[in-house]
Amino acid sequence: MIVATHSGNFHADDVFAVATLRLALGELELIRTRDRARYAEADVRVDLGGRSDPETGDFDHHQKGGAGERANGVRYASFGLVWREHGASLAGSPEAARAVDERLVQGIDANDTGQTIAESLVGGIRAMSVSGLIGAMNPDWDDELTAEQEDARFADAVAFATGILQRELAGSAAFQRAQDLVGGAIARADDPRVVELERNMPWREAVVTRAPEALFVVYPKSDGWALQAVPRELGGFGNRKDLPAAWAGLTDEALAEVTGVPDARFAHLAGFYAAAGSREGIMALVERALAA
Repeated sequence: MIVATHSGNFHADDVFAVATLRLALGELELIRTRDRARYAEADVRVDLGGRSDPETGDFDHHQKGGAGERANGVRYASFGLVWREHGASLAGSPEAARAVDERLVQGIDANDTGQTIAESLVGGIRAMSVSGLIGAMNPDWDDELTAEQEDARFADAVAFATGILQRELAGSAAFQRAQDLVGGAIARADDPRVVELERNMPWREAVVTRAPEALFVVYPKSDGWALQAVPRELGGFGNRKDLPAAWAGLTDEALAEVTGVPDARFAHLAGFYAAAGSREGIMALVERALAA
């Protein structure tokens, strides 16, 4: 399969679109050109051609009126158009594809279509974005490179983007596995206020959205057991119930004395986390936290 994209400086938009096509369709023959006759002969056109139609292999957003936007107003660039077509098959489900779209794709699309979705809180200081990392892989303005050397830079950028996508896809699959396990733990809980996991895993979304009575989550770790407070909302720092203020910042003997739990080891100053040496110890901390 032949995929065409534009020559010259590249952006995260076209780089990630090509990386997605390689993961979805296998090895591709890539041509970088602005010659209409050449790219018209390709099977797929990315970020050039002035059309958006997956049936004809066209994934461009530069046409008059653009290529549409998501329900939240973030416009589609070429990466988003390719992801919309192939994301679900790569991620394993529409839900997993939507999660990757929210974490990765939309930020790149917004950057490419000129939409500001983040602002600096510290005068002019801006965090390096994925789009910035890809942009930095272009030749400097005064580099004198051949077309082959420029294409090699593009290939390096695609390889870098492919690695990011593969990790995002693996993370999405792992996240879904965790949701199933956490859901089972919620269903098995003797006390709906306490969810016990067999190991630490991404639990917040499932617990916050599916266990309205849950206050604490406990799980084993390499050197004992941990207890975490359930946040009131996803992305927030407030808890449904804080650990007792008297525990804050204490460790070892001092924490054991205050709690009456011999193997209590640590309580975070912010009141959301505590650790003990055993399951018995962590459950004793839970009982005291619930009663506080």
